Amino acid sequence: KSPADQVVEEIKGAGGEAVANYDNVATPEGGENIVKTAVEAFGTVDIVINNAGILRDKSFTKMTPENWNAVVDVHLNGAYNVTRPAFKIMKAKGYGRIVMTTSAAGLYGNFGQTNYAATKGGVIAMSRSWARELGRYGIRVNVVAPGFIATSILEAMPEKILKGMVARTPIGRMGQPEDIAETYLWLASDAASFVHGAVISVDGGLVIGT
Repeated sequence: KSPADQVVEEIKGAGGEAVANYDNVATPEGGENIVKTAVEAFGTVDIVINNAGILRDKSFTKMTPENWNAVVDVHLNGAYNVTRPAFKIMKAKGYGRIVMTTSAAGLYGNFGQTNYAATKGGVIAMSRSWARELGRYGIRVNVVAPGFIATSILEAMPEKILKGMVARTPIGRMGQPEDIAETYLWLASDAASFVHGAVISVDGGLVIGT
């Protein structure tokens, strides 16, 4: 509850409106309740950003069914569980924006992340299938693929490796959290109404759409 409440306070402090929900995206009931909370607070749902995620990294030979199922339930099933009830609302009014989150692991694979990479690849396939089905209802579906972003996750990396990564970026800096936020914001806006079924990679100043 604490992180959710903190985000709500940050949004309110910036002059926005927000409400927290503590349900689990990994269950159909949790997805229904998340959408219900939004409708009760704001009257409808216009935008869904599926960004819930966890990690249970293990090499394939050490990956247990529990490791596998936990990640699949949150990343892949979670996106389905939240989007399904939201889609019913969007379809009825002929408008909606669905923005999904994948990863470089979902595009290229990664050692020790079979579960994570599989779900992130599944997110792309699911989104493109939705794009074919939902576009006729005025709903746009797109995917953001963050690369290496300058957050606390990179703090444990050796300085030499970080410098090498920065040197290979197109504009000489790591991707920033603001880069990702602005990409989500654009895809969720009417300005991107012509973009549908795309995967937008954002990594160190490099933005590639496929």
